[in-house]
Amino acid sequence: MNDPFGRKVDYLRLSITDRCNERCTYCMPVEHSDWLPREQILRYEEILRTVRVAVSLGFRRFRVTGGEPLVRRNAVEFIEQLCAIPGVDDVSMTTNATRLAPVARRLADAGLRSVNISLDALDADVYQRVTRGRLDEALAGIDAALDAGFDRIKLNAVLMRGASESQVWPLARFAAERDVVVRFIELMPVTSRELIGEDAFLSMRDAMDILRERDTLTALPHAKLGAGPAVYHRLESLGSTVGFISAMTDDHFCETCNKVRLTADGFIRPCLGNHGEIDLKPALRDSAPGDIDAAITDTFRRALAEKPAEHIFRDQYVPLRIMTAIGG
Repeated sequence: MNDPFGRKVDYLRLSITDRCNERCTYCMPVEHSDWLPREQILRYEEILRTVRVAVSLGFRRFRVTGGEPLVRRNAVEFIEQLCAIPGVDDVSMTTNATRLAPVARRLADAGLRSVNISLDALDADVYQRVTRGRLDEALAGIDAALDAGFDRIKLNAVLMRGASESQVWPLARFAAERDVVVRFIELMPVTSRELIGEDAFLSMRDAMDILRERDTLTALPHAKLGAGPAVYHRLESLGSTVGFISAMTDDHFCETCNKVRLTADGFIRPCLGNHGEIDLKPALRDSAPGDIDAAITDTFRRALAEKPAEHIFRDQYVPLRIMTAIGG
């Protein structure tokens, strides 16, 4: 499918964040751990039906996200079914890896091709302060992912002033030692308002300057590792590749956007950085049995028709929903 600006959209991100059975910090702030009534969350069979229709419309790549997707009960079984759908060419997952170790090999055997692992720090205290999680659990998940043999493993580190400056080089070195890519991501206003201010923002250029203090960065203008918007450079001494995702400082960031999101509560969101969403639940739950697929198709077409040219993060954007509710 194409959007109004001629961009081919073939990548659907599926948030499966469920209401947790216990108050935890694996996937969201404590105050949001019961963020929606369970009946408002899409059931797995509804997501899978939506994927089958999406395939018929030209979607080929799918990413399972959250919050933390592995918190939801039977997430592994869902991913196994997703990978088995004819026409699904690529299934990946974004995770904080804290629950990945026991299931990594099973996911790889099921056909999950790649994992993006959130790793914002290698200092245990900084990691705990930023994520409220345990670094040792995340590192165990990374080791398990390496052993499982996924096609691609990428580490994602959100840049935050006051936390990331001391972590950029250790993360680059850590990734190089494991022959994986680390991507540094500019902080976007998609969580709480407290994180929006300039005092929290660390730019791609700041991260590059930190790396240049230790190594030589060489641009790789034609490198394309997956379907995301990262630009890549080579660290010559480490002999490794690092990526930068700069939604806030790159004026051309949205020009090749090929994705839409399906939120856990059933809204198709054409752009992370705009508030527009279309509720898919009426198509799934209120249509006559023989009309459901056509109603899903119509909802996708209406959502794609509303996909904007670019995000509005730079225009005093105020998030109305936390990132956990939208999907990473």
